[in-house]
Amino acid sequence: MQKFVAEFIGTLTLVLFGCGAAVLAGDHVGQLGIALAFGFAIVAMAYGIGPVSGCHVNPAVSLAVFVAGRMSAREMLLYWIAQFLGALAGAGLLAVLAGVASGLGHNGWGPGYNGEYTMAAALIFEVVMTALFTIVILGSTSTGAPVGFAGLAIGITLAVIHIVGIQVTGVSVNPARSFGPAVLVGGSALSQLWLFFVAPAIGAIIGGVLYRFNILR
Repeated sequence: MQKFVAEFIGTLTLVLFGCGAAVLAGDHVGQLGIALAFGFAIVAMAYGIGPVSGCHVNPAVSLAVFVAGRMSAREMLLYWIAQFLGALAGAGLLAVLAGVASGLGHNGWGPGYNGEYTMAAALIFEVVMTALFTIVILGSTSTGAPVGFAGLAIGITLAVIHIVGIQVTGVSVNPARSFGPAVLVGGSALSQLWLFFVAPAIGAIIGGVLYRFNILR
């Protein structure tokens, strides 16, 4: 129960802070500010709930940890439920503040969305960036990594990924983060949601396999 609550709160915070920065303050802080909001949210939660659940707050991260052999399938499923519910709650709070018409910082691609990148570009970006993100997470939390710095490394990585990719997909690398806003916004956000499940899952499996078979350790 402690881990469930921690993952729920952590994912809620990520969506509320990250997507909130885009919706409520995007015109003032710009792409860099939005990127830092996502990164700082992860840093804060890593030290706040990390000792309880490891601060996955991301189904792709939990999948990578499972593939790497660091958690059971049962625990992964528990994390997934907490993460999706937390993301939906975070998006719900943002909807109360800004209204669904704001878009809630949903992910997407194609005509009318940010840089209007193609589906292929969106897919490649999300796979590659999720793989790199999970590699950083698995490496910085592995035995032998400097103690106490994992949260900082992970948060900085997420911020950089957003700096690079907000114009491509709005950056998911996290199915739950995409799920919450898309369910409430509907329309193209919901119809394009499949990519933000499939691509991060592929990237997570790549990252997990590299550690499972000792390729990176």
